Amino acid sequence: MAKNMFTSRLGIYISDFINLKRASGYPYVSSVRILRRFDVMAAEKFPCEKTVTKEMCSMWLNLKPNEHPNGLIKRITPIRQFSKYLRGLGYDAYIIPGHIPAKQIKYEAHIYTTAELKSFFNAIDQCPPSPFSPTRRYVIPTLFRLLYCCGLRSSEARLLMKEDVDLKTGKIIIRESKGWKARLVYTGDDLLELCREYDSMMKAVLPNRSVFFPNKDGIFFSKSTVGLWFHEFWDKLPDSKTITGNPARVHDFRHSYAVHRLNQWVRNGQDINSLYPYLSEYMGHSNYADTDYYLSLVEEFYPEMEKRLSSLNDGILPEVHYEKE
Repeated sequence: MAKNMFTSRLGIYISDFINLKRASGYPYVSSVRILRRFDVMAAEKFPCEKTVTKEMCSMWLNLKPNEHPNGLIKRITPIRQFSKYLRGLGYDAYIIPGHIPAKQIKYEAHIYTTAELKSFFNAIDQCPPSPFSPTRRYVIPTLFRLLYCCGLRSSEARLLMKEDVDLKTGKIIIRESKGWKARLVYTGDDLLELCREYDSMMKAVLPNRSVFFPNKDGIFFSKSTVGLWFHEFWDKLPDSKTITGNPARVHDFRHSYAVHRLNQWVRNGQDINSLYPYLSEYMGHSNYADTDYYLSLVEEFYPEMEKRLSSLNDGILPEVHYEKE
């Protein structure tokens, strides 16, 4: 990480901190953006400070009035970690207390019904051409099916390189994964055929592309673009007006994949005890607790699942937590 990317007197330490995180195996991408904004604030408001102060943190905490607690947590965590790093170097850095904010709010996932999925996929298949984004009409139908059919996080699909997708076998290498844990996933035959057709069309648009889902410049689309695409098509559907609770999100395709997979196993009378660890590994969870969240989302079949999983040790399946995007 280049030290000249930061302008405050903390910049050299922020750069070293980021390098340390990445050397430890963390991708540290979104946190870098947060630390850059913190650096800008420090340079403008606290130009003489060589460490993180309480006043600096107070201004950072109040930067966005009426901010959602979950958003505040995302902004606080890298700053708190950076302060601990400075403390380790011997500096008197202020550490934002752990009770701020008081509580993270659980976001209940929306599990798409079969009808909702059909409506959405039918809509994106009609994606009109755009003179400003010649690749999107091909990217959108393929990317969103990959999210649902393989249970990928949006960043995992968005950041795929062409070499990561084996169009002969359907093997996909997920490199940019949460926690920097690479893994393999495999597509079904129908999705593999779609990916082949997509690749064939993309060769005519960008014959020398290295990114699997490129924009017009041959580089990755942004995270916000994927969200905008989703709402462009989903919000116009009659189905979107009938759901209750939290609004549907891109990440809910991943949640829906897991719940639908568990449901299918139950319907088929398969051994959940033996298959459960494979689902956890396939989805890139670092522990079973993340996978347990999906058990709480299964309504129709959950009593049966509970009975089937009751023989598993509590130490293997601990208290249910929910997965953050």
